Amino acid sequence: MSEQIRAGFVGLGAMGWSMAAHLHRLGLLAAVANRSAAKAQDFAAQHAGVAAVTADRIAPLCNVIVLCVSADDDVLGVSRAIAANAQAGTVVIDHSTVSSTTAVQAAEILRAAGGDFLDAPVSGGVEGAKNGKLSIMLGGEAVTLQRARPVLDAYGARIGHMGPVGAGQNTKAVNQVLIAGIAQAVTEGLALGEALGLDPATLLPTLGAGAAGNWFLEKRGATMLRNEFSVGFKLALLHKDLRIVQGLAEAAGTDRSTIERSLADYAQLMALGHGDDDISALIRLKRPQV
Repeated sequence: MSEQIRAGFVGLGAMGWSMAAHLHRLGLLAAVANRSAAKAQDFAAQHAGVAAVTADRIAPLCNVIVLCVSADDDVLGVSRAIAANAQAGTVVIDHSTVSSTTAVQAAEILRAAGGDFLDAPVSGGVEGAKNGKLSIMLGGEAVTLQRARPVLDAYGARIGHMGPVGAGQNTKAVNQVLIAGIAQAVTEGLALGEALGLDPATLLPTLGAGAAGNWFLEKRGATMLRNEFSVGFKLALLHKDLRIVQGLAEAAGTDRSTIERSLADYAQLMALGHGDDDISALIRLKRPQV
């Protein structure tokens, strides 16, 4: 950007806090906001020079505003609040996982106020956010991406410009199908290995060194076998994402077997009170049922 970036961050959850911290480390962060005001105040207290404000007051302080919130209604509501107070040229970058239709609507809101919008869902988990190594799937105008690039580079290892607004969310939909399918395979396989009495200390590196190796096996294999399910992406959030993906796949006419199976499995786990567990808690359903 020709002017100095004054970044704002809305949504200080498990990933958002770390992403905002990377912006502060680079001297780009001016203000933060969160649904719980106390969390924004805590962040500001720990990061000198950052103001804690509400979402509707962040726009006058910032020219690039990052969102990392939970749901479609949140994205639209915050976008409206920002647009009502935005200076011309304000760019909103949305890292939430929502529908591509919502992304287009948010872009229309910001553009009507003289700003612009990038839909930029991420993958890489809590670890990727902490380490500044997220994969960013981006939709929007190339010129807007170029202006906002220093913000994205603060925590992104790779930025894939997928097309116009909405293309980022459509890419994330594909990503979530792959995540769901990999989780199904890894949890089913490791439940079998466990039942057969194989030693995880030898099993996991042996599998990881071959064609079965993948991020989920590497990062979650040992923890799920220790029944540790508080380490990463909450299964209730994947269930929410897959509901979005289900609609896209129905409209596209593609196979939905992985989506439907995963929706049913995660709904069962949520009904059992495990909604806040990491998605690796799926292994609970793969073990022998007694």
